[in-house]
Amino acid sequence: MTLSSKFRSLANPGLAHIIEVTGRFQDMLSQMPVDMPAVAAFLDDLDHPVRLAAVRALGQKHLKNLYDAAQGFRPVNLDDVVPKDLGPGTQVRHYGKNSLPAFSIFEKRFMRPERDAQELWGYNFQSMAPLTGPGYFIARDNPERGEVDVDYNHVPPESPPGWPAVVENTRGLGRLVYGYMIDRLRGITGEVSIGRAWKKGKIQNAWFILCRE
Repeated sequence: MTLSSKFRSLANPGLAHIIEVTGRFQDMLSQMPVDMPAVAAFLDDLDHPVRLAAVRALGQKHLKNLYDAAQGFRPVNLDDVVPKDLGPGTQVRHYGKNSLPAFSIFEKRFMRPERDAQELWGYNFQSMAPLTGPGYFIARDNPERGEVDVDYNHVPPESPPGWPAVVENTRGLGRLVYGYMIDRLRGITGEVSIGRAWKKGKIQNAWFILCRE
């Protein structure tokens, strides 16, 4: 902790707690092999604002280590992404952090459509959306891997009320960001998942973490 951080901590006990928690979390993900039961218990013990601060403080190495360690740890499905007690059309926000060097803070917003309980619709809410487009996708279970596939090759046929207009991910700058991509989500806790991108069937050095509201 830097001297300036210490002074801020003295002035703000809540900030001191967040700094301590994020440091502990990063230490857990730097020790190999990652102890996934301990990681899950640690995250479950946090309230949402502190949990979100902890996951959004992670760097690329932490995200990679966590994604690798999460394989097979906790199967995840669509009901984890949008709880099944929520009706069709209810938006659920997942606050994210990716491994990009800039513009790494974003959200994935999901909802269950009226027409099909076997998929979710969603898009990416982030500061570069005016240039890249909304990054629409359809999410489906992958029961063989116990993961959820977030598929940008398929977009909803219409935009739900209050959401941006649907744009294909093969157009404009969106093609570079979302084109031909599938994100594969792995479960960590009921609220937290970790993902990695694949493009045209090839794994990418691009990781992200999500924290459900």
